[in-house]
Amino acid sequence: MKAEKPEARVFHRQCCACGARRQKAELLRIVRFNDGSVRLDPSGKQDGRGAWICREPECIRKAVKKHSPARVLKTEVPAEVYAQLEDMIEAG
Repeated sequence: MKAEKPEARVFHRQCCACGARRQKAELLRIVRFNDGSVRLDPSGKQDGRGAWICREPECIRKAVKKHSPARVLKTEVPAEVYAQLEDMIEAG
């Protein structure tokens, strides 16, 4: 009899706006690279320090208003990154 494969572990991340813990696929990621640049990370896999935000419009609005990604990333987040997040809200 073959041994069954163990189930894959599911890793959770915490939203920097609301504090909810969710699977990576349910969150958006903003990443600070080693050179200091900050961008959205659609794949969620780029190297660097990451700030995670729920894909819900309320969380995105809260993150933009309170600048919580800047606190998590320990650096200023460029206005164009916040603009991209706001565009995601409008796109629905």
